[in-house]
Amino acid sequence: MEAEAYRGYCLESVAAVCDVVLITSDEPSWEVPHIKDCVVVPDPADQAALSAAGRVLAERYDLAGVFTWTEWYLLPVARLARQLGLPTAAPQAVQGCRNKATARSVFARHGVPSAASVSVRTAEEANAASERIGYPVVLKPAAQAASIGVIRVDRPEEMPAAFAFASVGASRSRENTGVLVEEYLDGPEVSVECVTHRGATTAVAVTRKHLGPPPYFDETGHTVDATDPLLAQVAPAAAAAAIKALGITDGVQHVELRLVDGRPRLIEVNARIGGDMIGHLVRLATGIDLPKAAADLACGRAPDLTPTRRGSAGIRMIYPDASGILTARHINQPFAAHTLWLRQIQWIREIGEPLLLPPDGDLFTARAGFYIVTGRDTTEVTERLDTTADEITVATRADR
Repeated sequence: MEAEAYRGYCLESVAAVCDVVLITSDEPSWEVPHIKDCVVVPDPADQAALSAAGRVLAERYDLAGVFTWTEWYLLPVARLARQLGLPTAAPQAVQGCRNKATARSVFARHGVPSAASVSVRTAEEANAASERIGYPVVLKPAAQAASIGVIRVDRPEEMPAAFAFASVGASRSRENTGVLVEEYLDGPEVSVECVTHRGATTAVAVTRKHLGPPPYFDETGHTVDATDPLLAQVAPAAAAAAIKALGITDGVQHVELRLVDGRPRLIEVNARIGGDMIGHLVRLATGIDLPKAAADLACGRAPDLTPTRRGSAGIRMIYPDASGILTARHINQPFAAHTLWLRQIQWIREIGEPLLLPPDGDLFTARAGFYIVTGRDTTEVTERLDTTADEITVATRADR
C-alpha cells in the first residue's frame, strides 16, 4: 500500500510517455495498468539478482534507460545501467551520496558549506567526538534514509541511549553499518529539488520542511511554492555546488540543507526524486514533472523543465497522538467532497494495525496517512493544511 501511496504518481507519470518494464520485489498489483512487463526479484538490492533480471529484460526489449526512485536501490541500479550500457550517473558518485561520511569529506574538500562529522564505533567514541564538536550534536547512520536512526543529543548523559538508537537504525543498512556524530545545524530545514543533465544543474523548486518534536527528525509535512525567494539563495550557493562536488552529471537530486544564520549548510544529497510526495508537490506548484524528467535523463534525453504554473502545494502527514492500535481514522466527508483545494487524502494504515512513534518506531510505522492541498502561496497553503487537520480524526488504543 505504501509504495502505491507514495510513488504511484511516479509510475503513472513515466508510463504516460514511456513503455515501462519493471523490476519489482513483489508480484505487480496496482502497477499492472502502467507496465508492459516485469521481472520479480525478492531483493532488488541484491546486485547479482538485479543484474540477472536486467539481462532478462534486455533480451526481451530494446531498453532505452533504467532508473529508480527508491533510496536503497540507487547504487545497484546505477551499476546495472553501466552493465547494460545505458546512461547513468557514475556509480561512485551515487555511492558518495549513499555514504554520508564520504559526502562530508567531499564537501570539505571542495569547500561546500556542510557540518563537522566524525565516524564512531562506540558510545564512548561518540561522547568523545561530541565533546570536540560541542553539544548539541546529531547522531545518524552513515547509510540510511527517511530519518531512520537520526537523533539529537543535548547532553553527555543522553549519549548511551542515543547511540543505541542510532546503531539500531544503522544495523538495517546493507551498505554501511557505521554511525556518525555531527554538528547540529540550528536553523530551518529545506530541500532543493534539482535536475542535472550533462553536468549542468537546474534547481526547479525549494521545499520547506516541517519536523516533529525533538530529539527526533521525523518529517511531518512539506510545502512547495513556485515563487519561493529562497530558490535563488540556496540553489547556486549550496545545492548545485554539492552536486558538482560529488561528481553527479545526470539525474534528479533531492538536496537537503539547513539555513544557519541565514546561510545554507548541507545535510545531504539524495540522488533521486524526494520522498513524501515532494515530486507531486513540485508538479502541482510549478507544472514541472520530475518523474518524467528522471525518465528522460535515464534515456539520455534533455528534460523539459519549463514551469507552467505559479502556485503552491503542501502535504501533511497524519500521526496519532500516541503509539497503539489504530481504532479510528476518518475525515469529515462533506468537507472532503466540497473542498476543491483538498487534492488528496490518503490512508496507509488500516483499522487494527499498530502505529508506533519514535523511539519504538519510525515514519514507516508511525503514520496513518497524509493529505495534500493547493493554494496561491505558502501562507494560504498553510492555512488550508491547518483547516483540514481540524476535519480529521485518528485514534489509537494502547497495545496490551
